Amino acid sequence: SGPRWLWRHFASPAFLRDIMAPVGVRPSVWARAPAPAPAQRASSHTSGSVPPGVARAAPQTGHSIHLQHLPYRVPSSRRRKRAVAIASFDDTAPAVTEPKPKLTVHYYRHAGDAATFGLHVWGTRVAHATSWDAPVGAAVPELTPGAAVSTEPTFVSFEVPLLDPSSDAFVAKTGDPSLSFIVHRGDEQCAKVENFLGDADHGDRAVWIVAGNPAVFSEPPDLSKLPTGETDLGKARAIWVSEGCFALPFSVDPSKVFVELVASSDGGLVITDNGAGGVVCENGGSDVRYIPLEIDSANWSSPDAGEAGDKYPHVRAAGYAIARLPAAYLEQNYAPWLLKCQLAVQAKDVTPDGRHGRLREATSVQTHGAVDDVFGGYAGPLGVEIKKPKNFGGFGDAESSVTIRLWAPTARDVSLRVFRGPDWGDHEFEVPMNETADGVWVVEGPAEWEGKYYQYVVDVFHPWGGGAAGSFVQSVASDPYARSLSADGQRVHICDLGNQNLKPAGWDDTARWKKTTNQSSEPTDYAIYELHVRDFSAMDESTPSDLRGKYLAFAEQGTVPTEHLKALAKSGLTHVHLLPSYDFGSVPERSEHQKTVDHAWLSSLPSNSPDQQAAVASIANDDAFNWGYDPVHYGVPEGSYATNPDGDARVLEFRTMVQGLAGLGLRTIVDVVYNHTLSAGPTDRNSVLDKVVPGYYHRRNFDGHYENSTCCNNTASENLMMERLIVDDLVHWAVSYKVDGFRFDLMGHLMLRTVVKARDAIKSLTVKRNGVDGSKIYLYGEGWDYAEVSGGRVGTNASQLNLGGTGIGSFNDRLREGVMGGSPFGDPRVQGVMTGLYFHPNNFMEQGGAEAQLKRVIEDSEKVIAAMAGNLREFEFTNKDGYPTPSRDACWVGSNVGYAAQPKETVNYVSAHDNETLFDGIMLRSAVDVPLDVRCRINRLAVATVAFSQGVPFFHAGDEILRSKSLDRDSYNSGDWFNRLDYTGNSHNFGCGLPGREKNGDRYGFIGDLLGDLTMKPDRSMIQKSTQHFKEVLEIRNSTPLFRLVDAADVQRRITFYNTGPSQTPGVIVMGISDDAVDGVTKQICGKFNRLLVCLNVSPHEVTITDPNLATDLATAEMIPHPTQGTMYLDDYLLGAKCTGGGVVVPGHTACVFVEPRA
Repeated sequence: SGPRWLWRHFASPAFLRDIMAPVGVRPSVWARAPAPAPAQRASSHTSGSVPPGVARAAPQTGHSIHLQHLPYRVPSSRRRKRAVAIASFDDTAPAVTEPKPKLTVHYYRHAGDAATFGLHVWGTRVAHATSWDAPVGAAVPELTPGAAVSTEPTFVSFEVPLLDPSSDAFVAKTGDPSLSFIVHRGDEQCAKVENFLGDADHGDRAVWIVAGNPAVFSEPPDLSKLPTGETDLGKARAIWVSEGCFALPFSVDPSKVFVELVASSDGGLVITDNGAGGVVCENGGSDVRYIPLEIDSANWSSPDAGEAGDKYPHVRAAGYAIARLPAAYLEQNYAPWLLKCQLAVQAKDVTPDGRHGRLREATSVQTHGAVDDVFGGYAGPLGVEIKKPKNFGGFGDAESSVTIRLWAPTARDVSLRVFRGPDWGDHEFEVPMNETADGVWVVEGPAEWEGKYYQYVVDVFHPWGGGAAGSFVQSVASDPYARSLSADGQRVHICDLGNQNLKPAGWDDTARWKKTTNQSSEPTDYAIYELHVRDFSAMDESTPSDLRGKYLAFAEQGTVPTEHLKALAKSGLTHVHLLPSYDFGSVPERSEHQKTVDHAWLSSLPSNSPDQQAAVASIANDDAFNWGYDPVHYGVPEGSYATNPDGDARVLEFRTMVQGLAGLGLRTIVDVVYNHTLSAGPTDRNSVLDKVVPGYYHRRNFDGHYENSTCCNNTASENLMMERLIVDDLVHWAVSYKVDGFRFDLMGHLMLRTVVKARDAIKSLTVKRNGVDGSKIYLYGEGWDYAEVSGGRVGTNASQLNLGGTGIGSFNDRLREGVMGGSPFGDPRVQGVMTGLYFHPNNFMEQGGAEAQLKRVIEDSEKVIAAMAGNLREFEFTNKDGYPTPSRDACWVGSNVGYAAQPKETVNYVSAHDNETLFDGIMLRSAVDVPLDVRCRINRLAVATVAFSQGVPFFHAGDEILRSKSLDRDSYNSGDWFNRLDYTGNSHNFGCGLPGREKNGDRYGFIGDLLGDLTMKPDRSMIQKSTQHFKEVLEIRNSTPLFRLVDAADVQRRITFYNTGPSQTPGVIVMGISDDAVDGVTKQICGKFNRLLVCLNVSPHEVTITDPNLATDLATAEMIPHPTQGTMYLDDYLLGAKCTGGGVVVPGHTACVFVEPRA
């Protein structure tokens, strides 16, 4: 699936708007502040009214904007580190004849480089809003002629023309700031002030900003009295990396500078006198300690600091200095108390007489390293534990009980609110919890608690709790170890997963109901089908209406969708990979809260109309559809897929689904998204981890803000208890729900250590002890290496290049890009080896001349060659220049095309839920004159390439039925309408309207005509032919272990590629797989065939290959078409495929397999 930070996050207008929204707005599921003066919403109906056929949505209100310096947070505001946006509004000033008032921003930097910064400004009072790339430039004070040039830093100024609120040109917009600005240099942001002017402010205004100081001055400040460095407690630049070590972001000379830790048990830390007075506490009743920190001359060389540096290598690499907590504080075990306080570090000058002088630096503190050191070793139970002892020797049952545990070592107090039911009026009582030395809060109750619901009330310091640097808050929190929930995750349900009432019939006899599924422990024997729970049945009329889009649809016998899956399983499909089915927060779980669109009305609209997407977009956040990559509770099934989202129905029904799939002959893989959480902060309903231990579970940057490169709220598996949560959760799903595999979303953002621990924990599971066989559970994921984890910056991550030898799979995007062309970030019409590059250029954009395209075809063919050999790093073949080369150097030396150590570590695919479907991708790239039947052949050719490659084949649901999403490149929130799967073949989704404007609007210019051409819509016969072909290639793959080699050395021994080197015929790939001792094979593994010959011709013409090496290897072989070939999928092209005389004839756009039967 291409990197999913792709279009869904990074290349869409919505993402730009989201990440660039003012950073001081409190998040609500990351409630985003609207972009300044936004244009008409791209996805809204042009008239502003609700389109026909749409359930009217509730009116939306704007978000309030807060006054804020970038490093500063005002009360009830949360600063989140995000990139800042290009203002998406018209930059043409209205005609105003009278002189405009202006705002002058004076800006100073101690480094003297203020003039290299610009001012990005937006808001209703701004006469000329700027784009991010074209900020207001700085005006440097002019020198008096003959005056000496000063080398001292000076203020520069930015002038911003304003609109007078009394003028006709001024238009107030609800939710927009009056005026906000950011001082920045490229992506480096220094200062931000939000919603600065009121409508009553007339005339000229001026402010003074000093870099690193959170104050906004209304007159020139006395620089001699201000700190010389950063003094923003809204940033947490100091990092407590281990119990005894603090990493400081500034260099310290102990003879000149005094550093101390400031701790307040009740918060209220501020910097007085604009920084001149240092850090003090405003809360009179707080216990405040000033603890001197000792600068360690050994720095990172001392053992404990070295260990911390190994754990957080980016901190060490950044040159942070190590300061130590005095030994006396360690001996008296001060760390647990300190971790419950608000903390800051300040550095002051040492005066000649040894006193503390002027403040230099001040910052808040990140504490995750110390939390790990002091409390991270806890290995006991968490969440709900229900004890139901058996009868002891006839003396009666021991007393049953319910124990609830929460790991929250930084909390001052935790209590448990108990509810008798899931509704708001069901509150029953609240009980205090007791803390253990492990930082675990515990409460024990009677057996009658089972079936009730609960929440935690956590009293803890939170950096987003309000004020300039956070405050203590009482957050109403859920349980990270929840196992059942009320609707929408409002409360945790006390539930015994071992209760027989929550198990479908025969659930505990796993071997019996899984006996018809694939029994192999070798992932290369698997064939995976990626499917969304709702897509499977939501629009299927053969499924009972109350089960459409639900877990139970998979257990309904005789429906069109289940019969379709059963037929695929019979042909060789082994696993269904379900998109997220844990509790996510992007869909209302109660059906009565889900809005709908009239599909009959949508069907009546033109095939390239914008009205369908407008209608879908108007309810997109309130309907029943979302991909679900928005985790809230990792360990609970999603409630919207259950017939009742309250309580344990979701538990029973998920298990019924897994058992139902097994009855079809299929094992279940679930999508897991441990790289981020939907929300964070102390108040949002969907914030779970961050309410319990604020700042711990999420990865923080050097300013203490949460990284958001995965989309939002990146988690930090380098921290021990986040790692433990991941491992515990995986084992829970394996044991409690008997799933057979895990697909990791953005796995490269997790530490390799974490994923390997998870692998080991899962592989240790046995049927006798755990009821499941862990050796048959496969782990794979997206091994993309980017953003803050790139190159091992924060630790060795689970990226493609690091996974070799672990047995953990990763998606092979090299095959997708070679076959399809381009990348998820570029023009979708860029062609690849199977979509017309060189052989049938589309001329939609500049792709180079014939020579350049030929070069690319040959290079990209090497990506296909590497993939067909399992994408093994060391597999050697003859490259385009005629030299033996390992796949890691395919295309060019150092390309890292091949990266796996074993075939099972490669997941080959050409399409997935991300980006366009396979059919849509081919439609976008094909030249105008390519007929529809040829486009369908290319679809089948791409599917065959995946099926005939070594490694683990992965198919997107609908590849076999020419699935279309009407060219939608990112259908994560496009509703049932655009995501429809019709296994009957009676309909096809190509041309069901222009796809969502928000993600696809920039393409409307070239996709509108294509969607309007209904001759490009496949008919039922084309769909059926594609389905039969899919079954056929599965059966061919499943017919011999030669397609499913398990060892890299065996792949090298058995596989040879022909038609390579400088004299190759471009566009034809010929792969031989031997089971013959004459080829050096030491062990026969196939009882049917002595050898195979796989031929792919991506060109439109029939091609004859006469390779001397091929002729030699086939000298005594009698090759025939594979016995299954052409028996299920009748293809006249195959009649022209021949293998005689040591050569092969391959028809255009064809994949074929020849075999030498055993005598």
